[in-house]
Amino acid sequence: MTMPTTTASVAPEAGGEALRPHAEDAFAGELKALAAADDRPRPARWKLSPWAVATYLQGGTLPDGTVITPKYVGPRRLVEVAVTTLATDRALLLLGVPGTAKTWVSEHLAAAVSGDSTLLVQGTAGTPEEAVRYGWNYAQLLAHGPSRDALVPSPLMRAMSEGMTARVEELTRIPADVQDSLITILSEKTLPVPELGQEIQAVRGFNLIATANDRDRGVNELSSALRRRFNTVVLPLPATPDAEVDIVSRRVDQIGRSLDLPAAPEGLAEIRRVVTVFRELRDGVTTDGRTKLKSPSGTLSTAEAISVVTNGLALAAHFGDGILRPGDVAAGILGAVVRDPAADRVVWQEYLETVVRERDGWKDFYRACREVSA
Repeated sequence: MTMPTTTASVAPEAGGEALRPHAEDAFAGELKALAAADDRPRPARWKLSPWAVATYLQGGTLPDGTVITPKYVGPRRLVEVAVTTLATDRALLLLGVPGTAKTWVSEHLAAAVSGDSTLLVQGTAGTPEEAVRYGWNYAQLLAHGPSRDALVPSPLMRAMSEGMTARVEELTRIPADVQDSLITILSEKTLPVPELGQEIQAVRGFNLIATANDRDRGVNELSSALRRRFNTVVLPLPATPDAEVDIVSRRVDQIGRSLDLPAAPEGLAEIRRVVTVFRELRDGVTTDGRTKLKSPSGTLSTAEAISVVTNGLALAAHFGDGILRPGDVAAGILGAVVRDPAADRVVWQEYLETVVRERDGWKDFYRACREVSA
């Protein structure tokens, strides 16, 4: 029997800073300001009202002038449906292709609703049932037999007992028999502990957010019984180039500050160029609709665009003049596009020669890409 991995937030050593603070820590000021201004009804054990949770995710300005930064740039109705689902007895499934901010949204939802985003089960092919239910402290178990003191609660068990929001990442990566252990939890709101002849009953405020990738369909397909326990919200790719540029710019700025990288106000042109390349190859057509393109095997998601630009910013800061230039992002784009060295390289070379080479104002970018592709 395997002990489950439970998540406990441990403060960094004295003088240290967390490399990636949890949402409730990174945006503690905004959450506090929202709570102070929030006079709307709150569901049991919620830190904020549904309206305030949606405002936290989508951004806005409070009556006292406090600016709430957007955490998710997308249709407000999707956010409202997701938040409303959590206020009912239905669990929430965030579905979408890789890079559509499913994990990001789930973390911020949990932070705004419960003030704690760390009650997390990370789904993998090796996730055991104990990670969803509970495990045992072997020393206690051998010395005294099964008891509540020997029981090690999973994040879901803790969420049920405390009326919190739990998270399950990559649900379809989890083996089917482990997935189905969620059915009783979601339908009966109880978790039987047969070894003790007891059950854990969920208290008001408990709910579950799960994420799954469209690309994982067929890996460990959800059973119809489990799927019925979820309200599914599909997170789309950014609808327009401007929206995607805005998302990439905001996240790169946040990540850059956490890594002490200098701001790159002159880098917007390169961010837009990266987004344009990704969107055209992802959609299989140029922005003007005139040229059909072959698409590579990778997803070319918004998250990958953020990674490419962040890496380029680091190159510019440490090995350049601090200004983001074509040469700083070219290698990252090549790595994102060419996942299959045989097929994807042909797609990339064709795109370079037929689109990038002929595009006005892209000569420096073309030369930089040719240099790293050689």
